[in-house]
Amino acid sequence: MSDPKEEINENVDVADNLDDENYKPPPEKTLKDLLEADKEDESLRKYKEALLGEVAKEEAIIVEPDNPKKVIVKKLALVVAGREDVELDLTGDISQLKKKVFTLKEGIQYRIRIDFIVQREIVHGLKYVQKTSRLGVTVDSMKHMVGSYPPKKEIQSYLSPVEETPSGMMARGSYSVSSLFTDDDKNEHLKWEWSLDIKKDW
Repeated sequence: MSDPKEEINENVDVADNLDDENYKPPPEKTLKDLLEADKEDESLRKYKEALLGEVAKEEAIIVEPDNPKKVIVKKLALVVAGREDVELDLTGDISQLKKKVFTLKEGIQYRIRIDFIVQREIVHGLKYVQKTSRLGVTVDSMKHMVGSYPPKKEIQSYLSPVEETPSGMMARGSYSVSSLFTDDDKNEHLKWEWSLDIKKDW
């Protein structure tokens, strides 16, 4: 009997494998595949239903019928303790996002939150990749494993580990940021560019 935890692993953290050239993503399975496997095992069936919730009882969850994507990225936010989240709407014309400038104080800790919808099928191995440049030179890059998610009617969110803005006179100024929401199969769910200003104060 197969281990259900290997079949359906929601929000699994395999960050250690992100940069491992030998890492091979698990084979993609549809909802039907997961629900049909080992269905004669009552305890396993209940486990899957508990994990998948309403997904296990419906043929498909479709939140935006006119959107064929499995992953719909809604919003990016910079989260700083004690301050309101600064949010970037990703549902409109993404070519205009570079005009939206985030301002962060130097030397503070922050997190990146991404809000998204998963519909139709389970999505495996979501990743958030970000490259930050200044005057055309890459000064920072990050890659975070977001995890595997089942479709849901509600928005789901990923919150990155704590990051820290650079500090000092040389660090202050404008930066260009390139973001990519992808997965194990190299599907580009959304790719966008935006701007960031590091200042001495807010």
